Amino acid sequence: MNICIVAGARPNFIKVAPIVKAIERSKSEGKEVNYQLVYAGALADTTLEQSLFDDLQINRPDVCLGVDCENLNELTGRVMSAFEDYLNMHQTDVVIVVDDLASTMAVAIVAKKQGIRLAHLVAGTRSFDINMPKEINRLVIDGLSDLLFTAGIGGNSILSKGGTSLSKVYMVGNILMDTMRQNRSRLQRPACLDTLGIRLGEYIVFTLNRRQLIADHSNLKAMVLAMLHSTGNFPILAPLRAEAAQIMAEILDSLGDAAKKMKIIEPMGYLEFGYLTAHAKGIVTDSGNVAEEATFNGVPCITLNSYTEHIETVKQGTNVLVGENAEQLAAAMQQIMAGKWKKHTLPERWDGRTADRIVQILLEQNN
Repeated sequence: MNICIVAGARPNFIKVAPIVKAIERSKSEGKEVNYQLVYAGALADTTLEQSLFDDLQINRPDVCLGVDCENLNELTGRVMSAFEDYLNMHQTDVVIVVDDLASTMAVAIVAKKQGIRLAHLVAGTRSFDINMPKEINRLVIDGLSDLLFTAGIGGNSILSKGGTSLSKVYMVGNILMDTMRQNRSRLQRPACLDTLGIRLGEYIVFTLNRRQLIADHSNLKAMVLAMLHSTGNFPILAPLRAEAAQIMAEILDSLGDAAKKMKIIEPMGYLEFGYLTAHAKGIVTDSGNVAEEATFNGVPCITLNSYTEHIETVKQGTNVLVGENAEQLAAAMQQIMAGKWKKHTLPERWDGRTADRIVQILLEQNN
């Protein structure tokens, strides 16, 4: 069996790494299975630093489609064309796609047009806001997929209500937890903690990626002030990239001395960032992945969004949603600082065996 695993952006590699390892284990046990790791973007993508692959203990992509553009419609068309060329040159039995990017949808469409079995990792996630481009991507990808791998019972329920045959749906668990468990003992203490003289458990981590949030400068400034006012003397560490770092630097500069305890630091590798968040007093983020990791580590987490695709992080985990509301953010921060955060448990099948389940299902389906 020849499997093509497609990653559309940097975070996808963190989720597919355990599948790569599970396939390699199966192959070493004599199973007839091969794979290629394909990246939709360019070989020279600066977000794909070598340390990412070293941290995850996987090789760089076998193939890069080389698509790099901002317009989502143009990106979709170019990925479709490039991936069609790839499939024409490589014998492929199954294509695995991850999450909900425009490139993911493009690959899914081409795979189905070629009559190739399609598997969707982290299927059944919804915001129920059809105005979001990613929501359209999710609907299309799930609708086309032959195998839908869900992270939890919530995903199964959403797919069932949407009319998906349950014979296609497999609750395999949260693939991110495989990576977390495999690397828990390998986390690396970031140098910034020593450089800044910051002790474990005595800092807040702030991450920012969502374009809509970054674009509203006045509201972002209000939320920054809410964090600063509600955290006392605690330092706030913000490992930010590109535009987010620039906008935040401008906001902090406008606030003068009041903003000195928030430190914009260089983006980190996977193992360093994992260490930083695992030992934080609390996390403020707009990332679903970071919120899932916080639940695994038992660290209080505030998500700057009105919804999450992984509601188990709220219902069972350490995550709370405050939207983009500065007052709600301040109230939640005060709870963290007072040590009055809610109790939490690990959701079902966050056991680190998701990739093994996926590969076993693929092998059984191929017989």
